[in-house]
Amino acid sequence: MLRNGAAGGGAAAQRPVRVWCDGCYDMVHYGHSNQLRQARAMGDYLIVGVHTDEEIAKHKGPPVFTQEERYKMVQAIKWVDEIAPGAPYVTTLETLDKYNCDFCVHGDDITLTIDGKDTYEEVKTAGRYRECKRTQGVSTTDLVGRMLLMTKAHHSNIVSHRALGGSLESRGPKGHSPWTGVSQFLQTSQKIIQFASGKEPQPGDTIIYVAGAFDLFHIGHVDFLEKVHQLAERPYIIAGLHFDQEVNRYKGKNYPIMNIHERTLSVLACRYVSEVVIGAPYAVTADLLDHFKVTLVCHGMTEVVPDKDGSDPYEEPKRRGIFQLVDSGSNLTTDLIVQRIIKNRLEFEARNQKKEAKELAVLEAMKRLEEEKH
Repeated sequence: MLRNGAAGGGAAAQRPVRVWCDGCYDMVHYGHSNQLRQARAMGDYLIVGVHTDEEIAKHKGPPVFTQEERYKMVQAIKWVDEIAPGAPYVTTLETLDKYNCDFCVHGDDITLTIDGKDTYEEVKTAGRYRECKRTQGVSTTDLVGRMLLMTKAHHSNIVSHRALGGSLESRGPKGHSPWTGVSQFLQTSQKIIQFASGKEPQPGDTIIYVAGAFDLFHIGHVDFLEKVHQLAERPYIIAGLHFDQEVNRYKGKNYPIMNIHERTLSVLACRYVSEVVIGAPYAVTADLLDHFKVTLVCHGMTEVVPDKDGSDPYEEPKRRGIFQLVDSGSNLTTDLIVQRIIKNRLEFEARNQKKEAKELAVLEAMKRLEEEKH
């Protein structure tokens, strides 16, 4: 996709179409990845501006993740060619021109500043704005809602249901998975095709297998996969994702927060992953290793929970001498992320309640003054 850059007659000077996206990208999920995928498809080179902690705190309240963490998360999305750290909250023509971008792309929702102005008003007026479709069934608010349901009582209800003879495949009262609460996401084969690389391993590639829940795909996962990617000159990383009920067996509570379909897209969006096994067996078997011609199996520094029969799920790769522990240097786990997000949201709500109470008190005082005048 090339843009005609000529300003008159003669041979047309062709140059790549450069696309701009920006946002907070706090708690990055597959909805963000899908927006960036669509934006990248509108041009040849995608630059993503990420706001600073200070800018986000001013307009929306403090972010959950630091700007450095958010920069790294966005850079790990495979459709992103470049990131612009510290992008202004309001998108201007000056910013587009600074990065030599033809236009800006945003979802079909309105983003407002603290004083209620559309942050894309200037670029819209200039005709340098494009819109992409929002991903149905996921939002940051929705995911936080699922995390706030993380109670042992909720999990106890599942256990009681099992004890009464309920099926592992049973759904909640409104047809939702008991492990993923309120997910409204509907997976399609088309969506998987859009996210998948479609690349087969080539001769000379080192086929590396990693497995896990990869729930709420976060910076800890990115750090681990980046380290695994660095283990070979030509790595082909296959990520095995466990089914929801398997994750619930070894994680407890009402994990996973995201169902298998959501987790698949989250992992496929990562630039370090070449392929995903949807519903991988918990034990890394000889059949799996032979089928994918795996040369190395990696696991992070987190605890390995035994299989249902008490055996080590990595027994076979260890026997073959192809198992390796990888220290990502990050101590972030999904549990810690959930705790951080819930703490942030509760503090945010408490601040809002105080602010509303203060505004109400001011309004009541003004009303009293008016009444006293009369």
